[in-house]
Amino acid sequence: MKPILDIFSRRKSLIKKEKSKVIIDYREKNSLVPSELVNFGLEIEFKALKVADYIIKDVVIERKTVSDFISSIINRRFLNQIMELQQFENKLIIIEGIEEQELYNDSEEKIGMHPNAIRGFLLSILLKYKIPLIFTKNYKDTAQFISVLSKKKSKEIPLNARKKSFNKKEQKQYILEGFPGIGPKISKKLLKKFKTIKEITNASKEDLQEVIGKKAGILRKIIDEKY
Repeated sequence: MKPILDIFSRRKSLIKKEKSKVIIDYREKNSLVPSELVNFGLEIEFKALKVADYIIKDVVIERKTVSDFISSIINRRFLNQIMELQQFENKLIIIEGIEEQELYNDSEEKIGMHPNAIRGFLLSILLKYKIPLIFTKNYKDTAQFISVLSKKKSKEIPLNARKKSFNKKEQKQYILEGFPGIGPKISKKLLKKFKTIKEITNASKEDLQEVIGKKAGILRKIIDEKY
């Protein structure tokens, strides 16, 4: 008796399983994560993303190494990136490298930022902005998380993300918040008192002290210091 040919099994073998695609911001080319994703069998495509570093299906991911995470808190760049992530339903922040660099150890001595300030920022991300955080050991661990995420069923999202545009009041606050120790509350106090950035920079140390106390000396010193 001749064996029965199973034409359906042959057809299945000819169908190639479609690879999951990860869209990656071109600035991530220097990272080792993309090459690791290829090793996991994922298809990658580099693009100039306006928001986030990685997009996998319907999830956008902002990736930070520990050192970049801390420096971006200090220069307030990260706060702007967090606001841009808010336009997406599914977003995720990955802080990479906790195996290689401690997040809190001697942070105040090395970079002038108290460990509790870092903890407070992490809590704000979770509680105020509702963005999940993942801490990975290294680039391989980061790629592994993205690989697992690629296997979850979900729809793809459009790539027409918008960079956050500030109104005039927010622009003024953003400039002032670039100074050390000047947060949203203090920047608003200064603008309510002096009305313009020009009046703030022209104000005396004594006048500034009435609004921001001891921080007036630091602000005045930066304003007057030559490049």
